[in-house]
Amino acid sequence: MLEVRHLETLAAIRDGGSLQEAAERLHLTQSALSHQLRDLETRLGVPLLNRRTRPARLTTAGLRILALADDVLPRLRATERELQRLAAGRTGRLHLAIDCHSCFQWLMPAMDAFRVQWPDVALDLSAAFSFAPLPALVRGDLDLVVTSDPQQLESVTYLPLFRYEMVLAVSAQNPLAAVRHVAPEQLADQTLITYPVDRQRLDVFTAFLDPADVEPAAVRKAELTPIIAQLVASNRGVAALPNWALAEYLSQSWLRMCHLGPHGVWRTLYAAVRTEDSETTYIDEFLTIARDVCFKTLEGIKAARS
Repeated sequence: MLEVRHLETLAAIRDGGSLQEAAERLHLTQSALSHQLRDLETRLGVPLLNRRTRPARLTTAGLRILALADDVLPRLRATERELQRLAAGRTGRLHLAIDCHSCFQWLMPAMDAFRVQWPDVALDLSAAFSFAPLPALVRGDLDLVVTSDPQQLESVTYLPLFRYEMVLAVSAQNPLAAVRHVAPEQLADQTLITYPVDRQRLDVFTAFLDPADVEPAAVRKAELTPIIAQLVASNRGVAALPNWALAEYLSQSWLRMCHLGPHGVWRTLYAAVRTEDSETTYIDEFLTIARDVCFKTLEGIKAARS
């Protein structure tokens, strides 16, 4: 009576936190997901979701099925991966570059998990902070680039990883700490702390300040997220960072977060690959592992729209 798709549905509801997020992860409409869930409840004769709570929560019966999902799905996926390795061959090369400093937080665990599953794939990583990674991808020097700044290149395909919000980190002593969201003009008298990359590769400029023709009072550069957080905490400037990169610092009383504009600035993180390699089995497997790691470890991200 229970099917794999039912286990995946319960796991998606737990991991997504809402029916809408679960539907996006499963590539279903929310209506289709609700219908599937009610059909399963009818067949089992027990409610699986308490819809009177906000957000809706799994019932005791739902949690029992979820425990089964947590046991069965990883084993099922591991078996599928083993079969894929047998069918596609075990060797290959996967040289990666990342276009964002904060991506180390989730990329390294994803690479470690991939090495276990694909030990014969030559895996290497470089930080694309001092060179143009996409031309290197086209030349064949790289095999995958993690970026939030896709460029229209005929031979490159962009595969979405997840969506995230760019937010403004400010000191608790900064007047901006009292506001929920900031307008571009409110950064005109602020020192903006950024990573040491070209301006056109910084979302706070391209998606927020430049469209409003606003310049910060000054720009200061720092290479590491912890250093940026400390500079912000000491009120030496403000910084626009991915929401998930700030999660571990927001529990401290000395840091605050503001949204960029009333609707926020949302970006999509992509894996750029050569189009000819977009269906390569071990690259597809790496992306699956990377997404799994991200949704298990990062706060505030959403499923990317295809």
